[in-house]
Amino acid sequence: MRTRIKELREEIDRINRELLGLLAERGRIAQEIGRIQTALGLPHYDPVREAEMLDYLTRENPGPFPNETIKHLFKEIFKASLTLEESEDQKAFLYSRKRHPEPTVVEAGPARFGAEKLVIAGPCSIESRAQMEETAAFLAKKGVKVLRGGAFKPRTSPYAFQGLGEEGLRIGRDAARRHGLAFVTEVMDTRDVEMVAEYADILQVGARNMQNFALLKEVGQAQKPVLLKRGMSATVEEWFYAAEYILAQGNDQVILVERGIRTFEKWTRNTLDLSGAVLAKQETHLPVVVDVTHAAGRTDLLAPLARAALAAGVDAVHVEVHPNPLVALSDNRQQLDFAGFERFLEAIRDLL
Repeated sequence: MRTRIKELREEIDRINRELLGLLAERGRIAQEIGRIQTALGLPHYDPVREAEMLDYLTRENPGPFPNETIKHLFKEIFKASLTLEESEDQKAFLYSRKRHPEPTVVEAGPARFGAEKLVIAGPCSIESRAQMEETAAFLAKKGVKVLRGGAFKPRTSPYAFQGLGEEGLRIGRDAARRHGLAFVTEVMDTRDVEMVAEYADILQVGARNMQNFALLKEVGQAQKPVLLKRGMSATVEEWFYAAEYILAQGNDQVILVERGIRTFEKWTRNTLDLSGAVLAKQETHLPVVVDVTHAAGRTDLLAPLARAALAAGVDAVHVEVHPNPLVALSDNRQQLDFAGFERFLEAIRDLL
């Protein structure tokens, strides 16, 4: 009996080798199908085709495995083949490091994202000329090269402060230029892209607009550096695909920003996905920024999170700074005052 078991196992080993060869052949054919589908702009997954194959296989099933087992086994094979097809696409994506092995350097004013460690700083909202002048002068003295400030503010409540609009753009641009800083501000509407591009050195696409595909195309056509924030509930893949929309317009000046994702946690505003930021550095050639202010929503966590991000290899950290956060018109609890920013900078200086 033991001899018979050995013989049967050898027979199974032979069948396994044949199955392995057939699976390899199937995988190569699936890759070729995927390449053709990509060239034609067709989707890789065809649910009708999958249903037809499963129906055929269960009709032809000779046993002894029940139909449900056959369905399960072949669904796994179909899934693995689909992954192979999609992996071929990764080589073609404009964001992919497989296509563009060398890191991209994005230049904006005095800042070179991807070639130096940077700090982006400034208030949540642009409120007045005095506020921005005081902030820009302070930040420039501290070695900051990029001034942020919102002229258009997406707010959860429609009755909250929405920003100063074009006047805010003028204020931000003027303050930045006087002190030799690059100016980044958010654009929220396709109708405003041309106007914002006249004032800003970098166009920011906020988390709430990460999948506003019309806006992504429009900022891509503006041919200005774009700061693309990850959506609060977006996967890393969706974030990369959003960048692809901009890159596909011929604009390779894209900066990815991890700003925390929404989870069940209530002690912080969001949850910093540092693994997502590291993946972005590994899988794309684009500069990566971590926005610690929106990730935490707490000033006591900003320096530790920034240290972790910089140690992990990101290109810049983003933090909100206001001359007097207590009277800020938006997000006053999460903004640092000048003394707090000095302590923040000192805590991360060895990593810059």
